[in-house]
Amino acid sequence: MIFVTYGAARRLGNRLSLILVKIVLITLPAMAASEPVRIVALGDSLTQGYGLIQQDGFTAQLQRWLDAHEAEATIVNAGVSGDTTAGGLSRVDWTLTPDIDGMIVALGGNDLLRGLSPELSRANLTGILEAAEAKDIPVLLVGMQAPGNYGAEYKAQFDAIYPELAEEFGTLYFEGFLKPLSDLAPWEQMLDTHMQPDGIHPNATGVSVIVEAIGPTVAELADLARE
Repeated sequence: MIFVTYGAARRLGNRLSLILVKIVLITLPAMAASEPVRIVALGDSLTQGYGLIQQDGFTAQLQRWLDAHEAEATIVNAGVSGDTTAGGLSRVDWTLTPDIDGMIVALGGNDLLRGLSPELSRANLTGILEAAEAKDIPVLLVGMQAPGNYGAEYKAQFDAIYPELAEEFGTLYFEGFLKPLSDLAPWEQMLDTHMQPDGIHPNATGVSVIVEAIGPTVAELADLARE
């Protein structure tokens, strides 16, 4: 039979307690690092997934891309069909709930469809970025290019909004939601193969091309959100 004195037992208990504390301190950062960050995609019908079944939409395909590339992030779909930059501004505060760690901003297409002034779109996007900045939320700003039918001056003013705001607020920047498609082949061909019949929204194949292009930048956003 082995006898352990009270003092020895106490010392042993103290050592065990210290070991347990060290294990917890070592384990907690690893647990925190593996916790997925939550990234909200604030956008319009392109983000929402208009005309597609849920699993073929932008946020669903982006989530699968991130999972496949082991980027610990959960995408929250905050796309509203028909939304303008003004609509995004009106809902950004309650969209950025305490559980949100990062934000993708993809708005402006409906501003163009309505011919809204570039100054108004810039002011709305500025408000959205200021809201994110106030909450220390990193942002990926997705650019938008105006068509030529509004005139050269309008196009120049609108196209400049996104890169200039990205630089001003220090956000990540992706040049254009549909740009991966126009870079792939002539637009006339893309309309037949990668777009829905309305010529405005990508089909499932088109979304996959877009996700493949924007995925690395979203993964970078996830890293910033984790810091």
